[in-house]
Amino acid sequence: MAIIIKTAEQIEGIRKSSRLAAETLKYLEQFVKPGITTLELDTLAEEFVHKHGAKAATKGYKGYKHSTCISPNDVVCHGVPNDYVVKDGDIINIDVTCILDGYYGDTCRMYEVGNVSPYAHKLVEVTKECLHLGMAQCKPGNHLGNIGYVINEHAVKNGYSVVFEFCGHGVGIRFHEDPQVDHVAKKDSGPILRPGMTFTIEPMINAGKARCKVDRKDGWTARTIDGKLSAQFEHTILITETGYEALTDVFHDF
Repeated sequence: MAIIIKTAEQIEGIRKSSRLAAETLKYLEQFVKPGITTLELDTLAEEFVHKHGAKAATKGYKGYKHSTCISPNDVVCHGVPNDYVVKDGDIINIDVTCILDGYYGDTCRMYEVGNVSPYAHKLVEVTKECLHLGMAQCKPGNHLGNIGYVINEHAVKNGYSVVFEFCGHGVGIRFHEDPQVDHVAKKDSGPILRPGMTFTIEPMINAGKARCKVDRKDGWTARTIDGKLSAQFEHTILITETGYEALTDVFHDF
């Protein structure tokens, strides 16, 4: 599969879908509080997306039954919404991908619930910094691998590890396209970035070891192998003639 360089028309479609994905995460802010279940949050997200004429890309994808992935605390990614009750001190990731008029927009963010420990808060903040350092590498002529290089460098400097078993990806025309966007990479490696490329940067940063284990019961939920916390932020990125546009960075709140 080759990297798809998007047309102006396609970019506008991806931009609209990305905006809706961002609006969905913003809408959920008011509900991520102690006492709500992750399944209830998933239902709220699905209703919001449908209300705006779109559908969730995850629902039905390889048998997945939900409209979001919701990953609390030691869940790295692909957390399946269930009867888990959100509690004070949790850090929770919600990941949503919208399909609007056939175009895909993908984003995720962390929510800090109530009185979060300084330990957890620092992990969330450093993960956010990793995303923005990766985004700063997005410019025509640069190597894709430099995104992962700076992300890993910053995470390790702060005493954390970067998940390498999951990665970012091309997105827009399909849910998953080329290129694969690794969050650990060698300097000046990978393809050259070109205007019209769209892909996600979505670093998963662990407080402990980098490895994950997938829940055998649901076949999706990936947890840290040592039970320590994990955090993730994600934007859909467009490479422009002069740099980049973060298509899901609508509210500039992460």
